[in-house]
Amino acid sequence: MSDFLPYGRQAIDDDDIAAVVDVLRSDWLTTGPKVEEFERNLAECCGARHAVAVSSGTAALHVSLLAAGIGFGDRVLTSSLTFLASANCAELVGAAVDFADVDPGTHNVTAQSLAACWSDTVRAIVAVDFAGQPCDMPRIADLARRRGAIVVEDAAHALGSAFEYDGRWHRVGGHPLADITTFSFHPVKTITTGEGGAILTDDAELARRCRLYRNHGMTRDRAEFEGLGRPGEEIGPWHYEMQNVGLNYRLSDIQCALGISQLRKLEGWVSRRQGIVDRYNAAFRGLPRVATPCRASGTRCAWHLYVLEIDFEALCMSRTAVMEELRQRGVGTQVHYIPVHLQPYYRRKYGYGPGKCPTAEAFYRRCLSLPLFPAMSDAEVEHVVDAVREVLTR
Repeated sequence: MSDFLPYGRQAIDDDDIAAVVDVLRSDWLTTGPKVEEFERNLAECCGARHAVAVSSGTAALHVSLLAAGIGFGDRVLTSSLTFLASANCAELVGAAVDFADVDPGTHNVTAQSLAACWSDTVRAIVAVDFAGQPCDMPRIADLARRRGAIVVEDAAHALGSAFEYDGRWHRVGGHPLADITTFSFHPVKTITTGEGGAILTDDAELARRCRLYRNHGMTRDRAEFEGLGRPGEEIGPWHYEMQNVGLNYRLSDIQCALGISQLRKLEGWVSRRQGIVDRYNAAFRGLPRVATPCRASGTRCAWHLYVLEIDFEALCMSRTAVMEELRQRGVGTQVHYIPVHLQPYYRRKYGYGPGKCPTAEAFYRRCLSLPLFPAMSDAEVEHVVDAVREVLTR
């Protein structure tokens, strides 16, 4: 058993290392054939028509809003219970951002909570799949389409998740209810490329724009040229056109080789995560002052996070004290997340503060994430169970 178990950790096997070494020995290190192969494999895995690999989950969100034409004068709604990037992407394109409260069970925004903070300038929803639990996309998509907004599904936690809709199962990233879905491949996510992200869409024009924005706004495709230089000037094989102000958000062949190898293990890893969650739920369900996470009916959750809700006040222990006692027993924990509307930037700019998203704020006061990653052995899972029960029930 490991001496210390973090809340999340990548799994790197010999075949992952071999895949990276093969690229290091090839002619391509940066954007080359492995990027296209990874994009094809990811799109096929999720059931989407197009995938665009980028340098991070944050870059995926930023590029998505740029490609969708969201900017100054527009408003973007997202969850307050998320990482900063879900909101910052709106600020990066010059839009205003507002925060909707979350459902007390799934901890996701709902159509009702989004409607409660709607205004005429809302042009996009960034719907966050907290811990891998898919949002109620049918209702959110219906709201957005009736009111003229696009839906970006922030599925940084949800690669491998799925839900039932219209009589069949749809994978996150490949269903018709989000205009764009974004993923993150940070080391603690379901699969990793070291750092990286991706944008999935069925819209060919959105995918084309995303590719432009990830690469300086530049294209080498002559079919896309708008006109460069003087009339009659030779357009040679060296030519490229910058059609928008873009960024260097490319992913390398080295990273994509790792992603291709990791993607082959996705199903097994999601199954292992579910097995660990089942064991945790059986061990912690019924403990006083503790609530275990739930999964909405008709969904499959990839379980990026396992988050207990603990009444620390009734326990007569601070969260810091609980975290320290678990750390002394070799169990790492984390808090996901400080509600974004309480961050100084958003309080200063928009006047947001306590009471805006009461369910998210209450969850934040109680939440604690436990170790959850596929490489955990059964003995390590049992060690976490024993340590948590010992600290919380003494």
